Amino acid sequence: MARYSFFFFFSFSFSFYPMVFSQLSSNQKTTMINLSRSLNVTSISWDINKEPNPCLWKGVSCNSPSYSSVIKISLSGVFLSSSDFLPLVCQIESLQNLDVSGNRLSKIPSKFLSDCGKLHELKLLNFSYNNLEGSLPLFVGFAGLEFLDLSHNRLSGAIDLELDGLVGLRSLNLSLNNFTGSVPTRLGKSKVLKELQLSMNKFHGIIPVDIVGYRNLTLIDFSSNNISGSVPDRIGELSKLEVLILSSNSLSGIPQSLSNITSLTRFAANSNKFNGAIPAGITKHLRNLDLSYNSLSGSISSDLLSPLNLQTVDLSNNGLSGSIPTALSPSLVRLRLGSNSLDYVIPTAAIATLQNLTYLELENNALTGLISTELGFCKTLMLLNLAGNQLSGSLPMELGKLSHLQVLKLELNLLTGQIPIQIAQMSKLSILNISWNSLNGSIPPLVASLKNLINMNLQGNNLSGSIPENIGSMTSLMELQLGENHLSGDIPSMPTTLQIALNLSSNLFEGHIPVTLARLTGLEILDLSNNKFSGEIPAFFRQLGALTQLLLSNNQLSGEIPEFDSRVIVNISGNEGLTNTSHTEPPTTSPKSEKAKMSCAEIILLAVVAAVFAVGGCTILAISLLGYKLVKKRN
Repeated sequence: MARYSFFFFFSFSFSFYPMVFSQLSSNQKTTMINLSRSLNVTSISWDINKEPNPCLWKGVSCNSPSYSSVIKISLSGVFLSSSDFLPLVCQIESLQNLDVSGNRLSKIPSKFLSDCGKLHELKLLNFSYNNLEGSLPLFVGFAGLEFLDLSHNRLSGAIDLELDGLVGLRSLNLSLNNFTGSVPTRLGKSKVLKELQLSMNKFHGIIPVDIVGYRNLTLIDFSSNNISGSVPDRIGELSKLEVLILSSNSLSGIPQSLSNITSLTRFAANSNKFNGAIPAGITKHLRNLDLSYNSLSGSISSDLLSPLNLQTVDLSNNGLSGSIPTALSPSLVRLRLGSNSLDYVIPTAAIATLQNLTYLELENNALTGLISTELGFCKTLMLLNLAGNQLSGSLPMELGKLSHLQVLKLELNLLTGQIPIQIAQMSKLSILNISWNSLNGSIPPLVASLKNLINMNLQGNNLSGSIPENIGSMTSLMELQLGENHLSGDIPSMPTTLQIALNLSSNLFEGHIPVTLARLTGLEILDLSNNKFSGEIPAFFRQLGALTQLLLSNNQLSGEIPEFDSRVIVNISGNEGLTNTSHTEPPTTSPKSEKAKMSCAEIILLAVVAAVFAVGGCTILAISLLGYKLVKKRN
């Protein structure tokens, strides 16, 4: 029985480790040994003494099932700086894929180009994320090459015929280099190219009509160049195009023909010079549209936002006017219409039906009316930004139903009434800004239950009463803005996590400055100006090591002025009882100039907000990729 068990174990092991018993040809094994010696890097363990079969070396793949030939070599991110090893690779006639991305290579040797150009099996070359310099090398031969990635290098100069001989090229990525001249169109004689990425270079001139000759194109990315003129109307002839990215150029015309491309799912052309009306029917087949930061005008057509597949729309920072259409795609995940001239009311009845809506951004328009209770039905919302409009009425308690909300921005409106206690139900909230309205009443103590809140801005309202005693339990809070209200009473212990700012200015606080503020050792800006504080300036302010700005102006403080470190900007004007024993003028600055500066802690907050947006971005990307795969499957 033991004999049969051994036989079974031996057979089982053999089935899982076939490469151990396979053998490369003597030529390939010699080449691999020579290659391992020439690399001379410790980050890869290519050692013939420790592992006699190169097919088992990290980054090496051999053909299956015989494992007699090397077909793939990956030396990505192993800190290679010398290119001398590259011609040796060309001695492996069976090689199909070579990946040397993420290293420090500065050149591609001419011998590599001449020798590897004769390898008919070679399909992929990846030199991305290196330090390649000079002009684009001439690729002669390479009859089987399908994928060429030279992105994220320092290549420069114009592109002419260097790639024209690549008869099988299907994917070309030259992004993030310093290429100049016009957009190249000699990119493989057989014109089977499917993916063309030229972003983040210095190409100029117009988009050449010749690009239409590549009828198999599914992806075009010309973003972040100096391309101008109109997008060619004939681009509508690219019947297989799925993604068109033209962002950050100087383009001025959007062709109507884009609506004819039934395969087009993403069109991004933000940060250009497009003007006039948005072409009708452009979203007919799209899932993602981004035309933000242009000069588009006119109204949003009634059917622009309604196509069933439409998931994300960004038309922010344009000159669009009129009302927001009521016909909205049920697939919408993100709707950004901020910084336009849109007016009338928010079509909340239509918005409330959107079960996938994650981001709703309508800030800086001229929208009027109430914030409808129906917004509470948007259960998937993570960000709601209605700031800078003319919205009136009270905050509906139904907003508390938005249990996934992370950012709520309603500042600079005409809102009245009290802060509803239901706001405490938004347990994931990280940013709350309802400043510069006409809200009244007291701050609900339940707001302290928002344990994820990083920034709370209630300034510029008519809030009265005292600050909730339990506010110190808000252990994530980094910025608290309560200025320009009618708050009074004792100042409770504040969260020790405060870093960016604590603003209690222009309220009705009086008495001595509380000693509990000494616990705020990470605080950068403290604004107690325009109150009725009395007594001396506490000496503990000098021990607040992170403090950069201390605003105490227009109070009733008296006694000697402590001597502060020169890095701290102090404003004590308007306190007649203060005396300066050092015989030097204390440093002062205006509150406006102080608040205009960005602190280190503010950068931290921006990073947190970016992380919130990244969650939504990943969601959108996942939805887009899923849709892309479904389309591929149907085709």
